[in-house]
Amino acid sequence: MTSVILKPRRRCLFAAAALVLGGLAAPAAQAQAAAWPTKPIRLVVGYAAGGATDVVARLVAGKLGERLGQSVMVDNRTGANSNIGAEAVAHAPADGYTLYVYTVANTVNASLYEKLGYDPLKDFEPIGLIARVPNVLVVNPALPAKNVAEFVKLAQAPAGLSFASSGSGSTIHLSGELFKVVAKANLLHVPYRGSAPALTDLMGGQVQAMFDNTPSVLPHVKAGKLRALAITSAQRSPLLPDVPTLAESGFPGFDVQSWFSLAAPAGTPRAVITRLNSELNKVLAEPDIAQRLRDMAATPEPGTPAQLQQLITSEAKRWREVIKQAGIKPD
Repeated sequence: MTSVILKPRRRCLFAAAALVLGGLAAPAAQAQAAAWPTKPIRLVVGYAAGGATDVVARLVAGKLGERLGQSVMVDNRTGANSNIGAEAVAHAPADGYTLYVYTVANTVNASLYEKLGYDPLKDFEPIGLIARVPNVLVVNPALPAKNVAEFVKLAQAPAGLSFASSGSGSTIHLSGELFKVVAKANLLHVPYRGSAPALTDLMGGQVQAMFDNTPSVLPHVKAGKLRALAITSAQRSPLLPDVPTLAESGFPGFDVQSWFSLAAPAGTPRAVITRLNSELNKVLAEPDIAQRLRDMAATPEPGTPAQLQQLITSEAKRWREVIKQAGIKPD
């Protein structure tokens, strides 16, 4: 191999050239980000059309597109508990034209799956939180439990109780597993492929309880087909004002909610992230958007990318511990 030794003067010239080129690159990148967006944006959703994540995505996408002056088109990439959609975005160009609806499921998947084609914690740039939706502890009306204390007493008996979920690793499942730990309850998990069949069996008496999303159970509670014992958020829901929180019911600090946020591939220009965060917060502040989210039992949560990053980190840690303790495996 031939080595090249640069004379001092030549070394200085190379160093100066590098500084000039570096100085030119930064303004060029800034100018490119300032011109963004110049074409439609793709918003990937890891779940099927019509579900809660999809509905929230489309609600935000329309208004966000108006504010950005470019269409924001929802792209449903379903499968593997949102992993297929997440992987597609993680490997997409970090240019601001591919975004992702990052949810609590992604923080769960970080520990639930042994091998993923992406890193849920490192391959995304947080933009901002959209909204949170609490779960509700509901039971079959035939169960002789009118409140959480009575439910716990039944669940601590040798026979215990069964609880349904929409599938292993869902927040509906993990709400029950976390409650099982803190209440020292004897609860048998019965997984289903979706909330609808789980609720059908719950109302039919094949299982006795469930921690389901508020929008899903609300009609059945109103109709008297299910009894709501508690809500999993830190505050009561305006849609179920008479239903206490689990924190009020003897389990302080219990706060489990599904949440939806916007993220981009890691490395997306900071100016683009800042613009997206600003426009997203403005969308969430619009009265019609805020009301439509509340009608879905979702609480709008405007904030900063740093706050979303903190949430992602803390949720990943919490669910890692629950998954390990409960020995949960994906379906």
